[in-house]
Amino acid sequence: MNCRSCGQVLSHLVIDLGIAPPSNAYLEKNGIGSEPTFPLRVLVCDSCWLVQTEDFIAADSMFNENYAYFSSTSTSWLEKSELFVERIIPELQLTDQSLVIEIASNDGYLLEFFEKAHIPNLGIEPTKSTAEVAISKGIKTRVEFFTTFLAKELAQGGKADLIIGINVLAHVPDINDFVSGSSILLSDHGTIIFEFPHVQELIVNGYFDTIYHEHFSYLSVISLIPILKRFNLEVYKINSLETHGGSLQLYIGKIAAHPVHESVSRIVSGEEALGVNSIDFYSKLDFQAKEKRRAFLDLLSRISVQGKTIAGYGAAAKGNTLLNYCGLNSSSIEYICDAAEEKQGKLTPGSHIPIENPNFIFENSPDYVIVLPWNLSSEVEKILQPLRDKGTKLIQAFPEIKIF
Repeated sequence: MNCRSCGQVLSHLVIDLGIAPPSNAYLEKNGIGSEPTFPLRVLVCDSCWLVQTEDFIAADSMFNENYAYFSSTSTSWLEKSELFVERIIPELQLTDQSLVIEIASNDGYLLEFFEKAHIPNLGIEPTKSTAEVAISKGIKTRVEFFTTFLAKELAQGGKADLIIGINVLAHVPDINDFVSGSSILLSDHGTIIFEFPHVQELIVNGYFDTIYHEHFSYLSVISLIPILKRFNLEVYKINSLETHGGSLQLYIGKIAAHPVHESVSRIVSGEEALGVNSIDFYSKLDFQAKEKRRAFLDLLSRISVQGKTIAGYGAAAKGNTLLNYCGLNSSSIEYICDAAEEKQGKLTPGSHIPIENPNFIFENSPDYVIVLPWNLSSEVEKILQPLRDKGTKLIQAFPEIKIF
């Protein structure tokens, strides 16, 4: 395999998580026999330091019309989105003459707030199921993948003052084409905001559950700088975020179009100090994953021996990576509840655990509940407080295993 960024032959394996199905490929209860699985391996390029999954699955087979992830399901994510819009409009001096484009706009969770502020906007979303929800909200949406070809077409009608890609850059199989298209569509003094989980935090904290087939790349600023430079772009400001265990929010513009904030050199220096641009930095993840798996399975075994019941909450993609890597199934976790109606009544990919409506968990009051989307643990904790009042305990695997 060659590097998605620079073309260098890849030879350094970061982690092998075994064989697994795509993490959002939820199954009908009669569909177990037809489930495809693929190796889940991650490599790092020793030339440009892009961390990336091995190629096995085409993007259009994962991001299809029945895609099951809807951003608006999370109330905390909606709140963060609204706050983002309230902040960015004055910061970038956006007006009713501006144009905001969000790539991978999902169900309109973010653009609806620009719409309410009367800022012209457009969503680009390849998954029909989520795009239809956005359109029903009145959000103008192109239902297709973002490419350089599409960017050239859209640019003929006017370029964007703000292009937003929240947790999308990691999902792109051809990162050069994606960044090229972003540059083509951006106005001379416009801003691109890319937000993504920071690979530095993944490695330092052992967040192996954020690895799944939909993530083609795991990004650092060091690895992204040469890609941006190829297309006349540069990072001019960086915000550090707590989301997904540690994310970066990059402000990107045409080269020399904006003053460069000190945050850029600070983040890059921090990556260099930790060794993000060295092979040794990545060698610890496989050991961390094996240790986490051992400790997590030991905990579940001790609970099971006591005759206690275990359920899960949140059939999230990261949770599916954990479940499959640990070899868990419905004999270990009886069911998982999820607020997304599209997942209810189905089975989790690989582990084949039934997914139920959240009401089900309150009706059955399990002894323990595993919070699978641990990045939303505070939100889930509030939802499950009535159970906790009755004695149910919550389990969280990341950042560290804890019962609360």
